[in-house]
Amino acid sequence: MKIAILSREPGSYSTKRLKAACFARGHKVKVLDTKYFSILVTDGEPVLYYKNRLLEKFDAVIPRIGASITSFGTSIVRQFEKLKVFCLNSSNGIMDSRDKLRAIQILSKHKIGLPPTVFISQKESIMSAIDSVGGAPVVIKLLEGTQGMGVILAETNKTAESIVQAMQSTKQHVLIQHFVKESKGKDIRAFVVGGKVVAAMRRSAQGNEFRSNVHMGGLVEPVKLTKEFERTAIKAAQILGLKVAGVDMLEGKDGPLVMEVNSSPGLQGIEQATKCDVAGEIIKFLEDQASFPEIDIRQRLTLDQGYGVAEISVRHDSELLNKTIKETQLKKQTVLILSVIRGDESIPIPPSDYTIQEGDSLLCYGKLSALKSYVKKHNTTVRIRSM
Repeated sequence: MKIAILSREPGSYSTKRLKAACFARGHKVKVLDTKYFSILVTDGEPVLYYKNRLLEKFDAVIPRIGASITSFGTSIVRQFEKLKVFCLNSSNGIMDSRDKLRAIQILSKHKIGLPPTVFISQKESIMSAIDSVGGAPVVIKLLEGTQGMGVILAETNKTAESIVQAMQSTKQHVLIQHFVKESKGKDIRAFVVGGKVVAAMRRSAQGNEFRSNVHMGGLVEPVKLTKEFERTAIKAAQILGLKVAGVDMLEGKDGPLVMEVNSSPGLQGIEQATKCDVAGEIIKFLEDQASFPEIDIRQRLTLDQGYGVAEISVRHDSELLNKTIKETQLKKQTVLILSVIRGDESIPIPPSDYTIQEGDSLLCYGKLSALKSYVKKHNTTVRIRSM
């Protein structure tokens, strides 16, 4: 394959390791500096230029998009997607994970452990916001900070108020987050590749520093994750649409708390701590996926006017309860059950003799008129998205 690595830092450990892993598996690879791209948008075929020349063809792209170039970088990834080039992480996944507020808003809908967090824009709301997450000490974060930059621990309410006011005065958007005392100075990073954790480490801050990031001098050690931490890491990456992610979790008294999900996680700390060839795992996964690129279902379905997707939740009083897929008669009404979600398990294209249980969620695709009629008739809870 011919692979492009998008990176502003060709000499960094992560970029060099990914490049070496590509060569080791017999691929051609080029490191392309994201800032030298330009996009031509026309009614016809999408076009990308690199250093003012038409970009050569690539089979796959590994985006390493830094925080300082998020908007432009994701635009480049999006153009590669339009060209039907396989991208290891999608433009939407990168954007959603890079904005800390957007990320936790998305994650919060899926019952993943999160530290209480508040976002405000008015200085008059600062003290009430601090109180709403349990009072000082609190952690104050810039929305798009990385590698521990823009993260401050405020020990008192007054200090927190002053820091937030100072940041707001420079037009910076910040989050105020509950400080998890039992995890002070420590966190866990799980490296997720293709829906499985390939390596995990515990990071520990040194001295008076509470940030455990490797770039801040934190020490690292390999760690074997419990099933709960492993499931949480995989689920967080999947929800944000990331095939490769570094999921940072705090060890709360009641279980894992997702602190951040990184779309361009560094390889140095995790490889040195675990002795795992993470770069090699990434390229192996890329090989498997590049031959079978994902289809953007949302874009495809917009072509079918009058059709949509509905998620039907089965309650204790639903007429769907204890019926098989065949007995629901949905197929006869031009409605296809794409999958059944039961707890943490997803059953794609369930067989006709599959029995529906209370608490199941049925992801269906079909005519909107049929979906709405069925929902009304059977008194079910549903979310319908028109296509």
